[in-house]
Amino acid sequence: MKIGIVGSGFVGSTAAYALVLRGAASEVVLVDANPARARAEADDIFHAVPFAGTADVRAGDYADLADSSVVILAAGVNQKPGETRLELLGRNAAVFRAVVPEVLRHAPGALLLVATNPVDVMTHLASHFAEREGIPRGRVLGSGTTLDTARFRTLIARHVGVHPQHVHGYVVGEHGDSEVLTWSVASVAGFPLEAFAARRGVAFDEKTRSEIDTGVRRAAYRIIAGKGATYFGIGGALVRVAQGLLGGQRAILTVSSRQEEVEGVRDVTLSLPQLVGRDGVLEAYLPPMDEGERAGLRKSAEALRALLDGLSLD
Repeated sequence: MKIGIVGSGFVGSTAAYALVLRGAASEVVLVDANPARARAEADDIFHAVPFAGTADVRAGDYADLADSSVVILAAGVNQKPGETRLELLGRNAAVFRAVVPEVLRHAPGALLLVATNPVDVMTHLASHFAEREGIPRGRVLGSGTTLDTARFRTLIARHVGVHPQHVHGYVVGEHGDSEVLTWSVASVAGFPLEAFAARRGVAFDEKTRSEIDTGVRRAAYRIIAGKGATYFGIGGALVRVAQGLLGGQRAILTVSSRQEEVEGVRDVTLSLPQLVGRDGVLEAYLPPMDEGERAGLRKSAEALRALLDGLSLD
């Protein structure tokens, strides 16, 4: 499978490296506004191929994205000192207004996987610009809360002493401060979370929940404070989504996609558990959350809709 990546910064290059290590792509093409950066990253990653498997990794331009099955969008601009979030979004909207049509001109059959933050709003913008090119909404998705959900499950697993693959539970809504951890549906090996913890003789009280919530919700802030950026976790998450899209797994992942309505909020892009496959997002599911969680999801949707309302999408 051929996968293109537009944007060769920390996130884009780490995703390319993870694709190679996991053997998730036979060909990876890096495109960047700085061609020298793309060439350097491609060469460095290609030198790891003999230790990982077989893949062709190279830099190119938009024309080299032809026949890509997935194109990961990791391009964007950084926030300037004193710049508001809405001003940053406006500048990134301009980037996507140019990038999305150019990608689709050369790779019209590709699924678009958005990684640029704030990912929910950027996914909405990508969907908007892709629709102008005749691309259905389901073929555009964002990494969303895939990483947040992995953090949630991993911290629960560590606390109760099992492997994360045995933990189910989702983080929904915005990939950001208003995200919602679905404690009410969390389970381990088929048991409700608290029942499993009791069987293991492990305390699971409000203090534990608060610590895990902070560990999930504030993870990016803590990592950025320590080393300036996050990229390993999201690089792995992007590969997992790509595998779900291309591997015929019919996986359910908390990706971000455009929804007609969520908790009374119309036309908003956020994360829910969604069935993904070769045609992109196939179906979205609203978990049977408790009233507090549903209220939180509504607030998250409203916050995202407010950001969208402040943008000019023309």
